[in-house]
Amino acid sequence: MEMLNSIKKTVGGEGKPTQVATEKKMEATMEAKPVANKIKLGHVHLSGCTGCLVSTADNNLGFIKILDNYADLVYSLTLADVRHVPEMDVALVEGSVCIQDHESVEEIRETREKAKIVVALGSCACYGNITRFSRGGQHNQPQHESFLPIGDLIDVDVYIPGCPPSPELIRNVAVMAYMLLEGDEDQKALAGRYLKPLMDLAKRGTSGCFCDLMTEVINQGLCMGCGTCAAACPVRAITHEFGKPQGERDLCIKCGSCYGACPRSFFNFEVIDEFEDISEIIAEALK
Repeated sequence: MEMLNSIKKTVGGEGKPTQVATEKKMEATMEAKPVANKIKLGHVHLSGCTGCLVSTADNNLGFIKILDNYADLVYSLTLADVRHVPEMDVALVEGSVCIQDHESVEEIRETREKAKIVVALGSCACYGNITRFSRGGQHNQPQHESFLPIGDLIDVDVYIPGCPPSPELIRNVAVMAYMLLEGDEDQKALAGRYLKPLMDLAKRGTSGCFCDLMTEVINQGLCMGCGTCAAACPVRAITHEFGKPQGERDLCIKCGSCYGACPRSFFNFEVIDEFEDISEIIAEALK
């Protein structure tokens, strides 16, 4: 693939991948891409605050570079004049699904049928986030009572957690999705390793709580006391005392925000030693 001249050097070559990537990362270049080789990218907006779309657009020239060289934006209620979900390679789905809204339920199912890769963009799509407050009989609007994360209705391939996710992560996933679909075998393998922790999150399920952090992170000696889980909790069920997080089970709504935000909750040992160099290569290529 012509996208990154140095990407091939990160896998399958002589020497350690990190050493090769470090030596070659400043040589990464972007070549002009014919439109025929672009992937089709769509943004599906359900019940959310549009913060994830703002974060996507906050990539500034990086977002424009992706649309220039990698992807055609074929569907977005805000950015594209298209009324029906088309066939696409990658669908970024923002927001949870109101199960009283027939059109929303049909739209997420149609998205699964027409997209090769479905990405849950943000904590509402991944875990429900604050929409978990509404579980019937708690009227936001008379016709909108209950909301579910999209993984409760369809199979999801990749999670990008966060409220909202960082622009850099969205950008990197978009580039890696391009490599996964259009790259050669080495590049597909690299993209698969990069996306593995986010794919594992999608397989894990649509709920998460402080109890999961306690058993999988804190009790395993992995917590570094950064306080990210406390900052991410939308209901303030987690406090940070004496350098250690403390959780209140009675307040927890199992929205998964703390688990998705914790930098130690999911490890990718296959690519962790390459991660920094790969990120720098992507940033250099998008200049």
